[in-house]
Amino acid sequence: MERPTEKRYIPSPADLSGVELPESLNELTELIAENVHEVWAKSRMDQGWKYGEKRDDMGKSHPCLVPYDKLPEREKDYDRNTAMDTLKLVMKLGYDIVKKR
Repeated sequence: MERPTEKRYIPSPADLSGVELPESLNELTELIAENVHEVWAKSRMDQGWKYGEKRDDMGKSHPCLVPYDKLPEREKDYDRNTAMDTLKLVMKLGYDIVKKR
């Protein structure tokens, strides 16, 4: 039950619908996506999770506790979307993303 003094949290992510990523950021998107997966996997493993063919929250096993290149495409797409939204937000905030040579 909500207390009268508590405020309801209503998420309001930035509207990124008008931001398009240039093709030059495709490689960076994939590198960030892989790192997103690595961070998630390390966090899970640090909490005692291990690989399992089926997800089991009570037994702390998950089929996605594998290297990024072994993930199903639908799982990679989840990480890619996180990476793309992060890059889009950086661009929307007025930052340029330039690779040092």
